[in-house]
Amino acid sequence: MMNKLSQVNSSPWVTTAIAAGVAFVIGLLFGLVVLGWWVWPVKWVNASPADLRPDYRQTYLQMAVEAYALTGDQKVAKDRFEALGKYGPEMLETLAQTPPTGLSVMTIGDFAQAVGASVAGMPAATAKPTRVVGTPAAGGGQEAETGTAGLNGLLLTPTPAATPPAKHSIAFRLISVLCGISLLALIAAAGVFFWHSRQGPKTPATAAQRAQAMTQAAEATNFEAEGREPPISQFMTTYVHGDDLFDDSFSIDSPSGEFLGECGIGITDTIGVGEPKRVTAFEVWLFDKNDIQTVTKVLMSEHAYNDEEIRQRLAAKGDPVMAKPGEEIVLETAQLQLVARVVDMAYGDDALPANSYFERLTLELAVWPKEEKPTEGEPA
Repeated sequence: MMNKLSQVNSSPWVTTAIAAGVAFVIGLLFGLVVLGWWVWPVKWVNASPADLRPDYRQTYLQMAVEAYALTGDQKVAKDRFEALGKYGPEMLETLAQTPPTGLSVMTIGDFAQAVGASVAGMPAATAKPTRVVGTPAAGGGQEAETGTAGLNGLLLTPTPAATPPAKHSIAFRLISVLCGISLLALIAAAGVFFWHSRQGPKTPATAAQRAQAMTQAAEATNFEAEGREPPISQFMTTYVHGDDLFDDSFSIDSPSGEFLGECGIGITDTIGVGEPKRVTAFEVWLFDKNDIQTVTKVLMSEHAYNDEEIRQRLAAKGDPVMAKPGEEIVLETAQLQLVARVVDMAYGDDALPANSYFERLTLELAVWPKEEKPTEGEPA
């Protein structure tokens, strides 16, 4: 369990997920605290009277009552009262209970009747006030109008409808977008980390898988470029130390698809004890459907070939041949001829005798019809 945790913790996906999480937290704190509150704080403009401080709301209502007493404009008075929203009725009742200096309870009652507000303990209004225009002064009527206009400039202009607070600045919206992207990146990194941890550590490739990769990477012989007739069948196979079940065979078919025979290679002898096996010799064989017997040759390591006892023992299985890079082994039957070429090879290195077993061996098998295969060294 501890090994698995250590492998997961050492994964680059874990580092990425942690880095993304730290970056998200830092970005969130910097964006909201530093930029959102200090550098680019939210500013409110065109706020309605309902958004004012309580004492300013009370002053606003008092001025609205005084303006109505002067103008008698019921519509403007109602608009101003409704601008206070839910605070209007309560503030009007408070104003009626403790009228400020210069403002009578009767005047407040007239205002309440005009705006349709019900105030407990408020006396009934006497008469609907009329608009006060003012008396012209001597030498002209302009002074009275000027005085009224000065008050209207402050209070008697209808208050515009309440507007919502201003939208966030572009910088704040940009910060919000960046925070959202960081959050998505963190979620994605966490998802990838979870998926990667569920997969578990990758198991190393088996010997057979490594052999297959080597076979695919090996370059086959271009017999036409060498001036020789191309074979009817050409195969590549690789053995890697650890593949104890190595035994490769191939079907030989004519260009028209007729089955002609088979060929292959398999383990025939090992050296030492324990697993994996240490292969010291392979058996290369060719089967011809028109022949009564299978032709076999034994491809041996240098140590096995030079050991008289081993060579004599394996000779019963086929003619012994020492493996060398580029070495060609020819097998012939009644109708077929097989040329096995050592493409690549390497010996293992441990306490056993030098060059005694194969670490790897790549072999190319090329097959021709016997009568069509030119003798080596003769022109095609």
